[in-house]
Order: sequence, then C-alpha cells, then structure tokens
Amino acid sequence: MTYSSSLALSRAQFASRNRNSVAFKTQTKKLGPVSNTIVLIVLACLLGLFYLSQVTKTNAEGFTLNSLQQQQSQLETENANLAVSSAQLESISRAQNSTVAKNMIPLTPSATATN
Repeated sequence: MTYSSSLALSRAQFASRNRNSVAFKTQTKKLGPVSNTIVLIVLACLLGLFYLSQVTKTNAEGFTLNSLQQQQSQLETENANLAVSSAQLESISRAQNSTVAKNMIPLTPSATATN
C-alpha cells in the first residue's frame, strides 16, 4: 500500500458524497481548580453576608421586643396600683354610705382627762 492509497482510504471513511469532511465534537467547558476556589470563596462570602443581615434584623427586633415587654410590665404594675387605690377609695365611700354606719351613734367625749 502506498502513501496515496492509504490517504485515500482514510479520507473515504469520513468524506463520502454529500457529507462534510470535518467532524465536530461537542466540548464541555470545565472550571479549573483556581476558578472553583474563587467561586467557592465568593459563595461563602455571600452566605456570610446573608447570615449577618438576618442576625442584625433579629437583634433589632429583639431590642424592640425587649423595650415593649418592659413597657408592658410597667403598665401592668401601674394598673395593679390603680386597682388597689380604686378599691380603697370605694371601700371608704361604701363604709360611710352603708346602713350600719348610718345606724351608729356618734360618740362625743363626756369629760376630759386631767392629771
């Protein structure tokens, strides 16, 4: 077999009539180790920023919640004190206006004590 006949046979496999003589292969693009490392670092930074933003929001809401709870406890204490004062004032007026108090005879001193 001569050089020309071997060349003709090799072309005959690929280039027959109405066919392209160039074969195309699909190539997949792959990231190298440096690119993978950079992508992972960027993703880790983004996740860190997301985490920090969520923690900041939670802390801000916690401060607001804490101040509202303190205000609620102060208002509950004030309410309890006002309820006690109201009960005391009502009891004095009830005692003065009760039938038992009206039936009592006022006591006047009959004599004074001397030494």
